[in-house]
Amino acid sequence: MKIQLPEGIRLLHGGDYNPDQWLDRPDILEKDIELMKKAHINCVSVGIFSWARLEPEEGVYDLDWLEKIIDNLYENGIYTVLATPSGAKPVWMSEKYEEIRRVSSQMVRDQTGGRHNHCYTSPYYREKVRAINGQLARRLGKHPGVLLWHLSNEYGGVCWCPRCQREFQQWLRKKYGAIEELNLQWWTAFWSHTYQSFEQIHAPVDNGERDTHGLVLDWKRFTTDQVVDFMEEEIRAVREFAPQLPVTTNLMYYFTQYNYFKFKDALDVISWDSYPQWGPGDNSRQACEVALWHDVMRSLKRQPFLLMESTPSTTNWMAASRLKRPGMHLAASMQAVAHGSDSVQYFQFRKGRGSSEKFHGAVVDHVGEPVTREFRDVERLGEYLEKIGEVQGSKTEAKAALVLDMENLWAIEEERGPRNCGMHYLETVQDHYRAFWKRGISLDVIDEECELSGYKLVVAPMLYLLRAGFQQKLRDFVEQGGVLMGTYHTGLVNENDLCYLGGWPGEGLSEVFGVWHETTDGLWDGEKNSLVLENGKAYELSELCALIHLKGAKALGYYGSDFYEGEPALSVNSFGKGKAYYLAARAGEPFYEDFYEKLSRELKLPRALEEIPQGVEACERRSDKERYLFLQNFSGEEKQIRLPLGYFDLVSKEEKKEVTLSGYDAVVLRTTAK
Repeated sequence: MKIQLPEGIRLLHGGDYNPDQWLDRPDILEKDIELMKKAHINCVSVGIFSWARLEPEEGVYDLDWLEKIIDNLYENGIYTVLATPSGAKPVWMSEKYEEIRRVSSQMVRDQTGGRHNHCYTSPYYREKVRAINGQLARRLGKHPGVLLWHLSNEYGGVCWCPRCQREFQQWLRKKYGAIEELNLQWWTAFWSHTYQSFEQIHAPVDNGERDTHGLVLDWKRFTTDQVVDFMEEEIRAVREFAPQLPVTTNLMYYFTQYNYFKFKDALDVISWDSYPQWGPGDNSRQACEVALWHDVMRSLKRQPFLLMESTPSTTNWMAASRLKRPGMHLAASMQAVAHGSDSVQYFQFRKGRGSSEKFHGAVVDHVGEPVTREFRDVERLGEYLEKIGEVQGSKTEAKAALVLDMENLWAIEEERGPRNCGMHYLETVQDHYRAFWKRGISLDVIDEECELSGYKLVVAPMLYLLRAGFQQKLRDFVEQGGVLMGTYHTGLVNENDLCYLGGWPGEGLSEVFGVWHETTDGLWDGEKNSLVLENGKAYELSELCALIHLKGAKALGYYGSDFYEGEPALSVNSFGKGKAYYLAARAGEPFYEDFYEKLSRELKLPRALEEIPQGVEACERRSDKERYLFLQNFSGEEKQIRLPLGYFDLVSKEEKKEVTLSGYDAVVLRTTAK
C-alpha cells in the first residue's frame, strides 16, 4: 500500500509537531502555520507524545483539539502523518497498573517515567493501545488531511517481567516441541545446565545464565517477535476503521536490539530517524556510514523510504552538540533522497520550553521567528525539494548485494573468542561497503532470509552463523553464475550457535569456496600481518587470520609473516558457472579499494559516475524514462566534478558539463534513461 499524495505534493517536507504542548498559546499555534508555509513544509507528524491529552483519565477521550489542529493544517495545505501514542504512556496509567511498567534485567520493576518503558506483553497495555488507536482511527482515519499512520515512536527496549518470561517459555515450546530437543540445540550438557522442563528456563541476565548462547540468541529473537506482534496489533486497531491508510514506524540508526528485517512485511512504508554527528572538515567517512544505513532502510522493502526524523541543526544527547556547517543541511538531506528517501523531516518543528529535549535542534528556535540560520536552511531546502519533486518514486538499481545479518551479529557478540577484545562485525561490513560507495556503485543491503536472484555479486563478510537454508541460496547463486565474496569467520556455526562438524566453512560452503578453514589466529590490537599477492604487492592484515587449506581453490595471495608465512590468505574457486573468493584475514581500506575496483570492472557493475573526487558522493535513482544523478560534497573543500554529455541541472534546467560544489553542497542532475 502506497501513500496517496495530494496533487502538487511530491517529496514530503516537515517533521514532528507537538501542538498539545502549546494549547494555552493560540498565538503560537497561529504563528506555527505561518512559519510552516514560509519553510515550505507540507507535512507534519502529530500526536506522537500526546496520550495524556488524548486520554486525560481512564476511558475519557478528548480528540477535539487534535481534530481542530488537523483541520487547520489541512485548510492551509499542510498534511498530517497521524501517530499512535503508544511510545509514551500517561502517568495515571503507569501508576494505576503496575504490570505495564517494565522489569529490568536486574529483575527490578521500573518506576513511572521515561519512555520506551512499557511491557509489550502486558494484556492491559495492549488493550489500552487498541482502545486509543481505535478512537483515533474512527475519528480521524478518514480525514482528507491524513496521509499515513505513524505507529508509536522508535520501538525499543526489553522487558524481563514474569509475564514476558512465561511468554518466552511458550515461544520456546512452540519452536522446539520437546525439552530434549532444546537441550540438544542449546548444548546444555555443558556445565550441567540441562533443563527438565520449559518452566525452568529464564531469560538471560547478568546474575543468571548468560553462557548458553542458544538461550541468548533465542531471547533476542523472541524479543523481536514480541515487538512485531505488538506492532501488528496496533496495525489491526487502526485498520479496522481506516483500512485505506498505509502504516509506518520510525526505525533507528545503528539499532541492533531488534532484527529490523522482521518488521518489513508488517509495514507498508519504511521510515527511519537519522542523527549523524557532522563536524568541521572532511565528513566523508561519516557520510559513508550514514549511506550504509540509508541503504539498509531502502533495501528492507526494495522501494523508496521516508526520512522521518533528522535535525536541521544539532542534537542535545551526543557528547558535544556540534552545529552543522553552512551547506551541510542540504548535503545531508539530499544524501537521504539520493539513497531513496521520498521525504526530509525533522525532530522537531518547534523547540519546547522545558524537559530533556528543550535544546535539541528544531526548525523554529525559542526566538520564535524565521531569523535563525537553521530556519533559513530548512526554508531553502523546502524550496529545493519542490523543484526536484519529479524524483519522487524513482528507484535505486543495484546489481550487487551486501549481507548484514542481525542474528549473525548477535551470535558474534556472544561467541567468546577468538577475539574478545573486539570482533568488529559491523565495522567490517562498513569497510566492504565503503569501497563501493567511493565508486558510486549501489548496493542492496540484505540479510540471510533475502533472495539472491538478480545480483551479479554478493559480498558476505564474517558470515559466522548460517541460518537454515542460506547456505543453499549461496550455493545456488554461485552455481548459476554469480560471484560470491566471503571472508574469514564464515560458516562456523548453525542458527543455534552449534559448531559444524566435518570442517569449516560448514553446510557445503567449503566446496563452494574450495577451502578448509582449520583454525584462526586472534591478533592483539596493534599486531599486524600482511597479504602478499602474486605480483608482490602487499596489504596490511589485522585482528583475525584464518589458517586455510586449498581444496580446489586457487591461491591469489599469501601470508607475509608469522609461522604461517607463505600459506594462502586470499583464494578464488570456480563452482558451477560462478566464482567464490575467500579472504582469510581482516584487511584494510587499500586492499578493499583495489580488489573491488578490479572485480566491479570485471562484472561491469553500473556506476553513477566514472570520475568521483575524494569526499564527493555520487548516487543514482531511476524512473522509466529518466536517470537522476545526485552529487553530495562532504569533503569540506570546493570540488569540481566533470560530467558526461547529456546531464541537465534539475533546478536550472541548464545542461552541465561540469559542476562546482562548495565544501558542503549538493546538486541533482537528470539525463535520459538507457
